[in-house]
Amino acid sequence: MGRMKILQVALDLVSIEEAIVIAKKAFISKNVWLEVGTPLIKTHGVHAIKRIREEFPDAKIVADMKTMDTGDLEVELAVRNGADIVSIMGVASNETIKRAVNRAKELGAEIMIDLMEIKDKVKRILELKDIGVDYFLIHMPIDVQKARRENVQAFLEEIKAVRNVLDKPLALAGGINLNSIKILKDYADIFIVGSAITKAYDVENVVRMFLKILGEDVEEKKEEVDILREFEKYSTCNISDAMKKYNTIGNLKCINPRRVCGYAVTVRLFQSDWSKVFRAIDLADKNSILVIQSDTDYAVFGELATLNCIRKGIKAAIVYGSIRDIEEIKAMNFPVWYKNVNPAAGDARGKGEINVNICIDNVIIRPGDIIVADENGVVVIPREKAQEILKRTRLIKEKEEYYKREILKGKSLSDILAL
Repeated sequence: MGRMKILQVALDLVSIEEAIVIAKKAFISKNVWLEVGTPLIKTHGVHAIKRIREEFPDAKIVADMKTMDTGDLEVELAVRNGADIVSIMGVASNETIKRAVNRAKELGAEIMIDLMEIKDKVKRILELKDIGVDYFLIHMPIDVQKARRENVQAFLEEIKAVRNVLDKPLALAGGINLNSIKILKDYADIFIVGSAITKAYDVENVVRMFLKILGEDVEEKKEEVDILREFEKYSTCNISDAMKKYNTIGNLKCINPRRVCGYAVTVRLFQSDWSKVFRAIDLADKNSILVIQSDTDYAVFGELATLNCIRKGIKAAIVYGSIRDIEEIKAMNFPVWYKNVNPAAGDARGKGEINVNICIDNVIIRPGDIIVADENGVVVIPREKAQEILKRTRLIKEKEEYYKREILKGKSLSDILAL
């Protein structure tokens, strides 16, 4: 690995959809590895590894299996579903580790030994030195972090001792943040970071800050606002004509109407549960429009959700369901399209899905589709067809301007169109 430092993002979540949203913001460099965390694997099985691989075919993917036995079997399960590296516990038997290493080599994968709860880490590394392990990990468990109010930095002297005898890449994990990594960066090769990234207000920016500390400057992506600014020039009527009436949503009411354009962050709610609305807001960015599909008459969006949207810079919300707190939302000047009003709110039980395909008024909306909304209604533009639809919209608008000029000269539309 030389002097190259790796930032491994630990996706220790229970929702695959949330993990994918975060990973899309975090994977900004080949020096960012994606870890399918133990909670994801325990919740969804090795299917979680497969989903992350499907979404990120070019990423280095670590499966945090924490294997203790049947090393060859668990390695094969992880690797065949897309893992490049599999974690095995250092307290496992030498035979388990040998079988895991051998199977990994056969499949073209690698093994990381987690030294959690190993008292004499130097001794254990020397015992495993000739087995063929690829990486070693010094890891402070979360429960220990909470009890002692410490992070892996507390192991600094032990880390130095390990570094002196280890000729393999060393990974560190356990409460690493933007402060502790400045101290630890010279003593390891891989830095595994969880909540400091996954719970960050701006995931991409925080990842960029971590990488900069590790010696890599990643240029900030130019915001994909040009296409949005272009579509904002045109009404939903123009765009609907360009799409031949497809992907148009009408019959919605609107508070604080104005023309807005952004990328869809979708939410599917179940049984009046609004909790995923707030999680989706946390995951959205300033070019987003929140699009909510609800299956109940209870309100799932109101004053507090609006405040959170404004705090994140979200452009608007579209609620195919009920909202409440009309006066408060009006006072905040935040645009909301909605179907119904109900003073009775739903409940928060953690049900629902984020960034999945949803259907509103027979229109399929996918995460990342371009949404344009105004007083006339809402149109949904498939992202892969955006340029084509934009060209057609420009032509539609040019024709309308021509018709207007001719009408002002005294011609009738029937004459212009030869009706």
